[in-house]
Amino acid sequence: MAQSAHRWHFFRAGDVDQVAIRDASDLARLPELDPKLWAALAMPTRGIEIDSRTLDLLDTDKDGRVRQPEMVAAIRFMTATLADAGEIVTGGDGVAVAAIKDARIQAAAKRALAELGRADQKSIALADVADHAAAVAKLKVNGDGVLPPDSADDAETQKLIGEIIDVLGGVADRSGEKGVDQATVDKFFTEAQALVDWYQKREGQKELLPLGDATGPAAGALAVVRAKIDDYFTRARLAAFDPRAQAALNGAEADFAAIAAHELAPTAPEVARLPLARVEPARPLALKEGLNPAWAGSMATFVAATVTPLLGARAVLTEGDWAALQERLAAYEAWAATKPVSPVEKLGLPRLREVLGGDARARLTALIAKDKAQEDLNQEVVEVERLLQYKRDLFEILQNFVNFSRFYRHEWSVFQAGTLYVDGRSCDLCVEVADAGKHAALAAMADSYLAYCDIVRAGEKKTVVVAITGGDGDNIFVGRNGVFFDRKGRDWDATVTKVVANPISVREAFWAPYKKFARLIEEQFQKRAQAADAESQAALGKGAAVVAQADKAPAPPAPKKIDVGTVAAIGVAVGGIGAMVAGILSAFFGLGVWMPIGVVALILLISGPSMLLALLKLRRRNLGPLLDANGWAINGRARINVPFGGALTRLAAVPRGSIRSFDDPFAERRRPWRLYVTLAILVILGISWYVGKLDPYLPKAVRSATALDRQP
Repeated sequence: MAQSAHRWHFFRAGDVDQVAIRDASDLARLPELDPKLWAALAMPTRGIEIDSRTLDLLDTDKDGRVRQPEMVAAIRFMTATLADAGEIVTGGDGVAVAAIKDARIQAAAKRALAELGRADQKSIALADVADHAAAVAKLKVNGDGVLPPDSADDAETQKLIGEIIDVLGGVADRSGEKGVDQATVDKFFTEAQALVDWYQKREGQKELLPLGDATGPAAGALAVVRAKIDDYFTRARLAAFDPRAQAALNGAEADFAAIAAHELAPTAPEVARLPLARVEPARPLALKEGLNPAWAGSMATFVAATVTPLLGARAVLTEGDWAALQERLAAYEAWAATKPVSPVEKLGLPRLREVLGGDARARLTALIAKDKAQEDLNQEVVEVERLLQYKRDLFEILQNFVNFSRFYRHEWSVFQAGTLYVDGRSCDLCVEVADAGKHAALAAMADSYLAYCDIVRAGEKKTVVVAITGGDGDNIFVGRNGVFFDRKGRDWDATVTKVVANPISVREAFWAPYKKFARLIEEQFQKRAQAADAESQAALGKGAAVVAQADKAPAPPAPKKIDVGTVAAIGVAVGGIGAMVAGILSAFFGLGVWMPIGVVALILLISGPSMLLALLKLRRRNLGPLLDANGWAINGRARINVPFGGALTRLAAVPRGSIRSFDDPFAERRRPWRLYVTLAILVILGISWYVGKLDPYLPKAVRSATALDRQP
């Protein structure tokens, strides 16, 4: 690799060489550093313990992630804007105006202070920018392109803005007040013009309005009964075509019988479905007599509004009259079908013509353009805000992006959400996650013991994943409750919802086989106890039945004699067990001075595989998958070795110098297990001495053969 022009310093952490950012010189040269040497290449903008506004400013493409090129752009922005890049390392959310070397941003800072009445102030801070944003929001012209009614100077324009908001709805102004933007204004005038043009078509065309203003009600009344009258004349034609159909066309007798049993109303659906009038071949439609009761009202309106004005008063309507009526109103109906549907009609045709006839649209467009012109000035103040947000947060982000120095110094990295207290320990490696199921699929590759917890506070609910790196996992299970403290010190109720089990320590792995063996024995004892209890209950049941039938039961059989063979078999079994125990002891005693090594070898034979597997997994314990599953792009391994893991999870311990009392008045009475074990060992040794198994290892005077005067 070619030698760099800048002399970098690297430190070793997590089995990875990480670049150190010692001063402004290192920071300014970071854009030149090979991206392969960055600890991370991307991170999400949410679930991070950094002001979300800073992360949103860093995320220039607004995709919810900050990538390495965007971080480089931020560094270049700061070094180009500040006279001394060392202020980035110093931090803080304020900067002297004179220290801003970018003339445009410096001018924006001075203007913002002047507009706040603080022109004599020599420095600017985020609080000043927030005050300026609040002040600008209250201005009539605030740069958001939205005009509330009071942003206009004349009453007529204010009235029109209010009318547009009323019919089309408003757009929220930066101040929170409703207003109109250019899109809303264009929509209003487009729809208003279309509606006025539609009304304009009817002027000078008498055929559209044969009844003048009464044409609309006439066409409406006809539309109501059109389908029913068409149905009547069609039925009349069918009756003329074949007289046999007449009875069925008037409604079958079964139809009338079905509705006759019910309480009927004139507008009942069953009645409305019957023909409009009695059907006979070529019979005109009676307009008053013999009409279906459900349609009598509609027909009366039709006769008054349509038939009489267009055809004159009459008692019946022929099929030719019906065709003539439809033809007279066809042009109006075709024109009415093209009417634009728009809420602006609410203002009425005269008002719409008045608005379109003046220069209202030009006035509103000019006001919106004037408002938007302020946006360029506002954007310059946003650049001042960017400078201040980066000055406060960028160096901390870099220590969690270019390297993980804050994490390995145990100084709360940006991805650590807080501390979980559970099962007598505190766990600091807690990361907020959106979906525990998806996260666990990748995070399991971290080879860490993970507990996913739902945390709840005042109705708010989140999910965090906790890496448990100390103690053991015996009492960590789904449903276990704890308390979570976030970075602001607020406490949340925490409940374990998912566990990804992995070794926590070599010590835990050492005892794991014995714990497993003890659990197996306990399970077997429990099964035997349950079986014995079941047998006992069955025996009691049988005994009760025998007692109940004692007067009827036959005499009990004579007791069996002791079987000599059985006694011999028991003796052989006891002898075999004794021989086995003696053989084991003989093997151990046969080691002589190497006996301790034999004991260690036996222990390693039992615990060794478990410890070896745990050691291999602990060596692979890695922060990367835990963060990658959360949207990061970790650029290598970030190991969590045993010593560092011990610092991330702290176990409960009595403070030094504390006075402890071991006198527990409620302590359970303990059995003298040590005495039992000692006696058992003495008995075994005694048996072994008696049968001569210890003679090869004992002086001649104390051998069993000598003491018992046995011949060799």
